[in-house]
Amino acid sequence: MVRRVPADVGDTMENEAIGTFDVKLAPIGSGDGPISSMSIDKTFHGDLQGSSLGQMLAFRSGVEGSAGYVAMERVTAILGGRQGSFTLQHSGLMDKGAQSLTVVVVPDSATEGLTGLAGTMNIVVTPGRHDYQFRYTLPD
Repeated sequence: MVRRVPADVGDTMENEAIGTFDVKLAPIGSGDGPISSMSIDKTFHGDLQGSSLGQMLAFRSGVEGSAGYVAMERVTAILGGRQGSFTLQHSGLMDKGAQSLTVVVVPDSATEGLTGLAGTMNIVVTPGRHDYQFRYTLPD
């Protein structure tokens, strides 16, 4: 069930979708260089029902717990009873174990019933589980 929460701006209502996802990552190419490339294949469960395909570039430094990654993934799903596709852009850093992650909907990337979608996704990884919290807006 999608929840509606007050947004920070005016009377706009922001929606919140929560759930889990399964992810398969696979190396692309030989991986001999300092920057690795991986394919992303996800299945979303919960308020966002669908799948995605994408690519990730990652670098792990020589310092324990320090790394970075960027990724783009194309999601095809049902959200709030509306079907369509959209693209998520990821930017993640680890600084000696301290993590930061930004995942946003690429502006004007949504199609069909999701046209006009904007939002951010929070991802929480625990052993054996990936949870998401997707805060978004959609035009009426």
